[in-house]
Amino acid sequence: MAAQKKEKKMKVETFKKKDLYYDYKPEKKKKLGRIEYEKKLLKLEIELVKLQEWIKAKKLRVVVIFEGRDAAGKGGVIKTIAGCLNPRICRIVALGIPTEREKSQWYFQRYVTELPAGGEIVLLDRSWYNRAGVEKVMGYCTNDEYEEFLRSCPEFEKMLIRSGIILVKYWFSVSDDEQENRFQDRIKDPTKRWKISPMDVESRDKWVEYSMAKDKMFSYTDTKQSPWYVVYADDKKRARLNTIDHFLSIIPYKDLTPKPFKLPPLKRDVAYVRPPVTEQTFVPDKY
Repeated sequence: MAAQKKEKKMKVETFKKKDLYYDYKPEKKKKLGRIEYEKKLLKLEIELVKLQEWIKAKKLRVVVIFEGRDAAGKGGVIKTIAGCLNPRICRIVALGIPTEREKSQWYFQRYVTELPAGGEIVLLDRSWYNRAGVEKVMGYCTNDEYEEFLRSCPEFEKMLIRSGIILVKYWFSVSDDEQENRFQDRIKDPTKRWKISPMDVESRDKWVEYSMAKDKMFSYTDTKQSPWYVVYADDKKRARLNTIDHFLSIIPYKDLTPKPFKLPPLKRDVAYVRPPVTEQTFVPDKY
């Protein structure tokens, strides 16, 4: 009996130690090919456009938060969603380092100015949760400021929801092995190297600290009214498809897509003489 208890205790301790490095992993699936992925994505993009038209018609206000570790794939999902939508309706917000003036303001103040009006979608590439993650781990805020954030954030989000805002929160979970692969890929690719900041390099040694910060943040802010939706993001293509599919399920909508129509014939004024082409400056036809 004592041996069974000891064995059970060892299993729990092993799981806890491992859990600091890895979040839950679903069963590994075969990677999607490009053609299959694009077919599935096209269907979802058509539905995103339908949702966009519904949000515009009903003047809904939608905020979608994308959080997670560095190189977890947040940016790719955001660009995929926004890529097929009207930029006047769907807006990406990625705030930089706060100014000295903003640091003296109420913490949520600079995010409030970015909230949507009726008929708009705002995609937050990182959000007010910076305080519970990078600011806490890297020491950019005091412990009092951190604790105050944990207490006030759920109340702030309740206030947004009561005002009629639809708030959706996604956390992108990536393993340390996959994150390392993506960092190495960015270093090798000159077009991606800008994505790695000195802080990203410094945070490599703080994997466990980020795990602990994430878990504590969830314990305060993963509420019934405003839950976190965790996306397993080691497979980029599946993560994008799963996120979009889930987002479409959050907001009930109807198809308001305009019916196809015929364009009127192009009118030509034969009396008009255009100026010589030689008077215009053209881009060199190099390719």
